[in-house]
Amino acid sequence: MKHINRTACLSLLLTVLAFVSAVVALPLLEADMLWKAQELNLHLDTALFFRQQMVVAGGMLTWLGTWLTEFFYRPWLGTAWLAACWVALMVLTARALRVPLRMSALLLVPVALLLLTVVDMGYWLYYLKLRGHIFVATLGCIAAVGAVWLYRVVPLRWGLRHAYMVAATLVLYMLCGFYGLLATAMMAVVSWRLQSTPRRQAAVATLTAVVTVVAVPLLLYRLCYHETNIVNIYWTALPLYRIAAEETRLYYLPYCLLAAYYLVMAAAYGRLLPAAAVPPSGRLRRLWPVGSQVLTVAALGVALSQCWYRDANYHTELRMQRLMEQEDWQGLLAVAAQPKDEPTRAIVMMRNLALFRLGRQGDEQYHYLTGAKDSNAPFMVHMTQVIGRSIYYNYGMVNYCYRWCLEDGVEYGWRAEYLKYMTRCALVNGEWRVARKYLRLLQHTRYHRQWAERQLPLLGHSERVAQDKGYGPVTHMLPPDDRLSSDEALVERFLMYQFVLVKGDDPLYREQSLLAAMWTKDIATFWGCFFPYAQQHIGQRMPIHYQEAAYLYGQLENKVDISGMPFDDGVRQTYAAFMATARQYAGSSEERLRQIMYPQFGHTFYYEYFLIRNQKLY
Repeated sequence: MKHINRTACLSLLLTVLAFVSAVVALPLLEADMLWKAQELNLHLDTALFFRQQMVVAGGMLTWLGTWLTEFFYRPWLGTAWLAACWVALMVLTARALRVPLRMSALLLVPVALLLLTVVDMGYWLYYLKLRGHIFVATLGCIAAVGAVWLYRVVPLRWGLRHAYMVAATLVLYMLCGFYGLLATAMMAVVSWRLQSTPRRQAAVATLTAVVTVVAVPLLLYRLCYHETNIVNIYWTALPLYRIAAEETRLYYLPYCLLAAYYLVMAAAYGRLLPAAAVPPSGRLRRLWPVGSQVLTVAALGVALSQCWYRDANYHTELRMQRLMEQEDWQGLLAVAAQPKDEPTRAIVMMRNLALFRLGRQGDEQYHYLTGAKDSNAPFMVHMTQVIGRSIYYNYGMVNYCYRWCLEDGVEYGWRAEYLKYMTRCALVNGEWRVARKYLRLLQHTRYHRQWAERQLPLLGHSERVAQDKGYGPVTHMLPPDDRLSSDEALVERFLMYQFVLVKGDDPLYREQSLLAAMWTKDIATFWGCFFPYAQQHIGQRMPIHYQEAAYLYGQLENKVDISGMPFDDGVRQTYAAFMATARQYAGSSEERLRQIMYPQFGHTFYYEYFLIRNQKLY
C-alpha cells in the first residue's frame, strides 16, 4: 500500500510539473498570437449579443468562449483562465471516468490535444469563423465529462438513466453542439462498464444513444436552427478548416484524437484501478507504474514540440501588428532590424510604414532586408486578411480599409479589430454619427471600452482629429477625391499605383507618391513625381534614396539634365563603385551578384533597382 501511495504521489507530481510547464510556455512563446486572438474576437455584454449566439447549436460555448477570449488582452491573464478550465477538465475526467492517481499522467492527454488546437493554428488565426475557438473545445469537453459524471449518479430504476440521456442530449446539443453528442456516446460506452447496469439495460442505453444522436440534431434543425448548414449539423461548435472549396483535414486530427481518447477512457472505466490485493513483485513491475507515466509525459512533450507551429515570419508579423496598434514605431523597426528569415511582404510594408511615420523612409528604406517569402500556410494567404486593413488606414485609404472591415465582418464575423478600424475611418472622414455607433458597441466590451472612451472627445471636432498624434498623419494622406474601386485583393500593388496615379498636394502624400514611383521602377513615372516633390522642398535636404534614384535615372537616360542637381558626393561615389563592381563580375548570375554586392550596396536604391526583381505580391 505504501508503494502504491508513493507511486501515486510521484505520478501526480510529474503531472503537475508537466502541466505547469505547458501553461507557462504558452504565453512565453505565443503572447502576440494570444493578443491577436482577442483582437479578432468580439464579446458584447448585451442581451442581443447573447441571443445572436444562441441561434445556432453550441451557441453557449461561443458566448462563453468569446467572453473568456477577451482576457487574452493580457496574455498571462487569459492563459490563467485557460489553465483553470483545464484543471477543471482534469478533475472532472478523473472523477467521471475513475482515473486513479497512479495514472494521472493520462489526464494530460486531453490537455495536450487542446493546447495543440491553439498552437498549431498558424495563419488559420485570421480565417477561422468559430467564435471563441481557443476556449470552445475545452468548455465543450468540460460539459461532456460533467454530463457523464451525472449519468453515473442517476438511479437506474424507472428508466431514469435513459430519460436523462435523452434530456442531456437535447440540452447539451443546444448549448454545446458536437460535444453534447460526444457526451451521449460516452454515456452509452460507460453503461457497459457500470456494475449496477445489467447487460440488457446497457443494450437499451446504447440503442437510445444511437437514436438520440441521430435524431436530435435533425429535429432541432427542422425546428429552430435554420441558419446551420444541414451538412454541418453534427459538427457544430467545431472549427471548419475550410476556405472556399479547399479543406485542410489534418487540422481536425486533434479533435478526432480528443473524441477517441474520451471514448477509450469510457470503455476502460473501472479497469484502471489497481488490484490492491496483488503485491508488486519483480524489478520491472516495481518500475513500470512510474515509468509508464514518465513515458506518457515524454511522448506528449515530444508530440507537442513537433506539432507546435513555428514560423519566424508569422511571429514577426504578429509582434509588429501589436506594436503598430500601440503606435510604437521605434519598437516596430527594432523588430524589423533583426530578421530571422527572408521577410514576407507584410513585414516589409509594416516596416516601411514605421519609417514613414518616423520621417526616415527616404533615408533608410533600403537599410533593411527585403523579400517576398510566401506565408507558411497550406492555403493562399492574402494580405487583406492579415494587415490589409491597417495598411490602407495608415496610408489614408480609409474607404478601402472600411470596405475590407465590412466584407470580412460579414464573412468571418464581427471582431473588435474591425470595429476599431471602422471607428478610425469614420473619425478621419468626419462621420461623427457612424463613429459614435461603433464606439457605443465597443463600450460594451471589457478591454476595448477604455479605447472607445478615449475617442469620444474627438467626436464633432475635426481640428482635434487633425492634431491627434495617431490620426493627424492619416489626415495628411487622404486622397484628393473620395473614391472606391476594386483592389483585386492586392494591397501593395493597388496602393502603390494609387499614389502614382492620384495626385495630391500635401507634402506627405507627395513623398509617398515619389516612393511609389520608385517602387514601380519606371523612369518616366519617377520624374513625374520627383519634380513636384522637389519644388515643395526647395532649400531643404533631399533624402539619400531620392538622390540615388534621380542620379541613377539621369545616368541611364539623357532625357533629364541632372548636371545642376546638388547630389551628395557619397551618392556619386557609391554609384561609381556599384557600376565598377557590376562590370567586374559581368556574366555572373543574378543570385551570385546579390550575394557579392549586398554587403556593400544592399542599402542603396542601385541594388534595389538592378537586383531585386519579380517579387511576389499578394
